Amino acid sequence: MSTPLESWVEESARLTKPSRIVWCDGSQAEIDRLAAEMVRDGTFDQLNPKSFPNCYLHRSSPNDVARTEGLTFICSRKKEDVGPTNNWMAPAEAKDKVRPLFDGCMASRTMYVVPYIMGPAESPYSKIGVEITDSAYVVANMRLMSRMGKVALDRLGASSDFVPGLHSVGDLNPERRFILHFPEEKLIWSVGSGYGGNALLGKKCFALRIASWMAREQMWMAEHMLVLGLEDPSGKVTYMAAAFPSACGKTNLAMMVSALESEGYRVWTIGDDIAWMHIAKDGTLRAINPEAGFFGVAPGTNAKTNPNVMNAIHHDTIFTNVAMTESREPWWEGMNAEAPGNLIDWHGNRYSPGKATAAHPNSRYTVRASQSPSISSHWEDAAGVPISAFIFGGRRARVAPLVYESFDWQHGVFVGATMASETTAAATGAVGVTRRDPMAMLPFCGYNMADYFAHWLEMGRKLKNPPKIFHVNWFRRGPDNKFLWPGYGENVRVLKWMLDRIEHRADATETPIGFVPTANSLTLDGLSISRTMLDELLHVDVNDWVEEDQAVGKFFEKFGSRLPAALREEHKALGERLSGSSVATR
Repeated sequence: MSTPLESWVEESARLTKPSRIVWCDGSQAEIDRLAAEMVRDGTFDQLNPKSFPNCYLHRSSPNDVARTEGLTFICSRKKEDVGPTNNWMAPAEAKDKVRPLFDGCMASRTMYVVPYIMGPAESPYSKIGVEITDSAYVVANMRLMSRMGKVALDRLGASSDFVPGLHSVGDLNPERRFILHFPEEKLIWSVGSGYGGNALLGKKCFALRIASWMAREQMWMAEHMLVLGLEDPSGKVTYMAAAFPSACGKTNLAMMVSALESEGYRVWTIGDDIAWMHIAKDGTLRAINPEAGFFGVAPGTNAKTNPNVMNAIHHDTIFTNVAMTESREPWWEGMNAEAPGNLIDWHGNRYSPGKATAAHPNSRYTVRASQSPSISSHWEDAAGVPISAFIFGGRRARVAPLVYESFDWQHGVFVGATMASETTAAATGAVGVTRRDPMAMLPFCGYNMADYFAHWLEMGRKLKNPPKIFHVNWFRRGPDNKFLWPGYGENVRVLKWMLDRIEHRADATETPIGFVPTANSLTLDGLSISRTMLDELLHVDVNDWVEEDQAVGKFFEKFGSRLPAALREEHKALGERLSGSSVATR
């Protein structure tokens, strides 16, 4: 008798009609064979085996280089369960529309069955997914991004408790590209794209959109968050989870080399993109990283911004849409001062300086998390790590100060629900436009965000010691339009202030938006920053925030009566504080 997994694979094969079926075991021999096949058929270019052993370059279709949010749908039975910030399609309509695109799509192609675990193999919080795909590139990436193959099959056994995902690159025509999520069935369909966020179904599709739906049902949290540990001079490690929109520095923060390392402050990486969090028996919130690797943005990554990842990617790494040097090494804008001669650009053509970028702005690297020197010895703890702080942030040239702390959990949920950022190249569409991105989950929440806010509020009520909530803005600019804060490893100074607030040993000024550091409460020794710049970094301009408050009101209107009353209360309270603002030190 067939297992539920075998039955689903057989059903999918009848629909897609592959020439052969390969069940992936995740072994080194398997990936060596696949890589060799991809080099032969042009899917991979092998990079310099001496300087970048077991590293490969993949060039995707020019029309398939980022997540396609406009073609991403939540297919729940009720439209109101999806809400105004998601695209909805009725389940029956979605299947009728997209099933013909799968019909025979794998003829003359290989069907790969990819079982994988999201989370540490032994953790009770981890979950099983199985992706069916006709892309060897997807298989190779899933092997780096998850615990894939035999380990997942062994854990699943004959159970039906897995998230099935059917994927085909199809003909890469954007007119026939769909990323569909059926949350009631815990099912994912993706066709017409080979790009990571659309094709690596364990990542955004399962670990966020489907998992967020599951988390609300089962009273846990699936969040677009990095998790780091800040070690203090005594050796104590405090764990923090942080949410930033894609390409806003999550990986750099998670893997930071601390500017205060000589003083005993060191940052340890748990995860750089997604966190699953559960309430432990003692009432604390504990987090696991469901992923096993990093799928990071390459441009801007260098020995200064992220030395740990630069160290990690020198072996066993897949590069996507970067440029290649004459010596067959990867290159991208921001790696060093200027482009070397005789570059091959991400299209595979000789690069002509000045005409365009050599690497695509959203080019990527895929590498195992274990290869980073900053990886924590606790990153695969089955019980997860205890979270003491949440950090929200984004790119804001003005308005938001360097850092501020919410008044309490409810106000912190309001801060996260109203955060905004300037868009980047990680998703298709205009770049540099300010959009509101609650908890950095706008593209990834699998249900109505008004209900998502209510879930956050409910989680806070169930926690014995809710984490403190902060907001940061590394990207504030001065009158000359230059960044005021140096960022990167210096960001640890802000994390230290948060730690000191958690430990009740740092001063703050109460403002209408929250608690902002006093000038003397930040550790700035050795940092060249003037008092004028510091004052500008910490300044809360009431006029700017009145405009922000009005924009928040318009954003909240989208959710109608479904928006939790608590957030309406917080919005009203902010307006009242702004209209009669006073400043005090606590």
